[in-house]
Amino acid sequence: MTDAAQALEQLAAQARACRLCADLPLGPRPVFRASPTARLLIVGQAPGTRVHETGIPWNDRSGDRLRDWLGLDRAAFYDETRIAILPMGLCYPGVDAKGGDRPPRPVCAPAWHPRFLPLLPAVRLTLLVGLYGQRRYLGKARAGSLTETVSQWRRHLPRFLPLPHPSWRNTAWLRRNGWFESDLLPDLRLRVAALMA
Repeated sequence: MTDAAQALEQLAAQARACRLCADLPLGPRPVFRASPTARLLIVGQAPGTRVHETGIPWNDRSGDRLRDWLGLDRAAFYDETRIAILPMGLCYPGVDAKGGDRPPRPVCAPAWHPRFLPLLPAVRLTLLVGLYGQRRYLGKARAGSLTETVSQWRRHLPRFLPLPHPSWRNTAWLRRNGWFESDLLPDLRLRVAALMA
């Protein structure tokens, strides 16, 4: 095992033992994937209940839609040597008053992302899935809304590519913004295929 792989394995063990949010409704269960050889990094929001139960990231309908967007089957998507998955919140945050998932806890990404990212030296593209990752990683380069930020996706390449969350709740957004499917997705699939080759 290389020194980088060993350092990442040690960090992953520390992250899996994290109890920063011990008061979460279902308790902490950090869900992420990382390898020093991963070339694509997916920064999502936080696990949902099904992901919390299974411990497998994007193991739900949102994950099915995300895999479709990327042009990947489950085997390729879960190839940890090629794809790292590091959500803004590593644990399921619970349900809000409207019945949706709460946002990622604000303590999580600052605690873990700066420690993980230096150990992912092969990453060539980071997908920022949803508003929270876009806020953190694009900063002032982010536009006024998620729609504007995603519509200006070319501005953030080659390092970042912002995406909406693939939740069923965003189906109406996808219908209203046909350019996402006609312009962005073909480019995204080409980039992902090149990284996976």
